[in-house]
Amino acid sequence: MAEATTPSGSVDDRALDESVTFTSELIRIDTTNNGDGTCRERPAAEYVARRLADTGLEPLLLERTPGRTNVVARIPGTDPSADALLVHGHLDVVPAEPADWSVHPFSGEVRDGVVWGRGAVDMKNMDAMVLAVVRAWARAGVRPRRDIVVAYTADEEASAADGSGFLADRHPELFEGCTEGISESGAFTFHAGPGMSLYPIAAGERGTAWLRLTAEGKAGHGSKVNKANAVSALAAAVARLGAYEWPVRLTPTVRAALTEIAALHHIQVDLDAPGFDVDELLGKLGPAADLVAPTVRNSSNPTMLEAGYKVNVIPGRATAHIDGRMVPGGEEEFRETLDRLTGPGIDWEFDHREVPLQAPVDSPTYAKMRAAVELFDPGSHAVPYCMSGGTDAKQFSRLGITGYGFSPLKLPVGFDYQALFHGVDERVPVDALHFGVRVLDHFLRTA
Repeated sequence: MAEATTPSGSVDDRALDESVTFTSELIRIDTTNNGDGTCRERPAAEYVARRLADTGLEPLLLERTPGRTNVVARIPGTDPSADALLVHGHLDVVPAEPADWSVHPFSGEVRDGVVWGRGAVDMKNMDAMVLAVVRAWARAGVRPRRDIVVAYTADEEASAADGSGFLADRHPELFEGCTEGISESGAFTFHAGPGMSLYPIAAGERGTAWLRLTAEGKAGHGSKVNKANAVSALAAAVARLGAYEWPVRLTPTVRAALTEIAALHHIQVDLDAPGFDVDELLGKLGPAADLVAPTVRNSSNPTMLEAGYKVNVIPGRATAHIDGRMVPGGEEEFRETLDRLTGPGIDWEFDHREVPLQAPVDSPTYAKMRAAVELFDPGSHAVPYCMSGGTDAKQFSRLGITGYGFSPLKLPVGFDYQALFHGVDERVPVDALHFGVRVLDHFLRTA
């Protein structure tokens, strides 16, 4: 089969239509992950596997837990000496309360040029676009330059133990030769001001540190003085963590982001100059500061409190949960700070922990991602950034796979893409899906 070389490549009208249809139909398959093990991704996995099998591929359906299904398939490339590329997306979604939405969150309704529903941006849109591209290649007789391993995973919205963690630990042979991977949360239009369209491509992730704090005290009657009140001790520790101003720690990815975004604003910066103030610089970058501000430091946000069972009973134990995030290289500082801020009498432990990630922004693959986006949106600027949260790339990094966030979407002014992640009325424009299919096709054929 010959490799296509034109920018439009193998994308035809059917591929564009399928990207919309597949997004809508995947949304209708309710794969809500409450984090309690009840999610069942299998119907969505079977949907994907059937459509991959239509192309002549032989997708594998793999489970650690019944119903928590993953799909993996390999597309042979034309250059057997080239490293393979992993393209992965998760099939589960976070919960959605129908009463809060303008449309039912699992309707997959297509209205006024927009696909509505839970998963429209996180991340059944990418799942659908990849599926549409692979099917278009089969119709056109196109093969990519390097092997492409496509993985659709379970359980990303919780621990990933049934998804990418299971695949990395139990089926590493399926990813043989993969040195890099792409997935969600990058290459979307970010309107940074009049005439300035940015496409942030993720080249890093902060590490996940979900924490449990426990205070042990003396139970007793609520009317009596109690110097060993577990609730009081815990509340003080939580307040210290919530109020703490973490010091600035600029990683290479964040430094590259600051430098490039500042240059687009005609600001020359020396990040190593004595007295350099990152917050002052962020104040000059307008809306684009939002891309960088969450990742210049570690963070610790209190999210849950558990204590007691009756107002006049002092409990003997109190528990809090903290959503902590660690910048690459900031793990030791994070631990030391937790020890200091929690103080005596408060025990803390990781409920769930995953490593921070960093990927080079001077790699050939990054350059090709940048070029693909800018080819299809002339005048735009692809810039590096670090994700404040995390993805399945963390688990796949155990296999030595360097992860990038590259899920291309061209979005109109005023479309708050980032606010729709886990938000109400999640939706994606049809035109954005069409753009994503064209960009992915071009990038994946030539990467």
